[in-house]
Amino acid sequence: MPSVVGLLEQHELAARRRVDGLREEADRIQAELAVAELEWQEWVIARRRVDTVLAPDGGSTADTEITPDPQDADMKPAPRGAAKPKSQVPVWRQGLAWSVVSVDYQRILKVLADRARLHQGPLTCQEMAAAFGMDVVPARVEALRSKMKRLVARGWLAEPGPGRFTLAVGVSGPGGGS
Repeated sequence: MPSVVGLLEQHELAARRRVDGLREEADRIQAELAVAELEWQEWVIARRRVDTVLAPDGGSTADTEITPDPQDADMKPAPRGAAKPKSQVPVWRQGLAWSVVSVDYQRILKVLADRARLHQGPLTCQEMAAAFGMDVVPARVEALRSKMKRLVARGWLAEPGPGRFTLAVGVSGPGGGS
């Protein structure tokens, strides 16, 4: 007959395994949610652009109010075209200062600029998360990956190999961006 302590240890081990499995599933769902939110935001932007082009008053919709998410219906809607300062990443061009992007993007650029200055190679998203002192879990890594991919799409970063990121040619130093 098994001892009471042995039975308790078995139940504890089973519970621990269940908790670990649920945590892994939660991390996977968080990563999937981050990707879905990014896709949703891109569709909202596309719809706004189409609305602006197709507006009957020649594209002037600055005073039109929208509510992008039904959950936000009780909140005061923001006027169309109003964006938070630095919430969008502009396309990089010669002489554009890093201050035009948010602090999160500036941190990414700074780490990669330091690596370029030290003649070190590209970074993966996991390495970047570790450099920021973040937990290297799928949700955090995927959120960071979406930011880095956005910087690549706007010309700030280059992706010389799949999942490896470095500063784009011409981008350097936080001052003038050139």
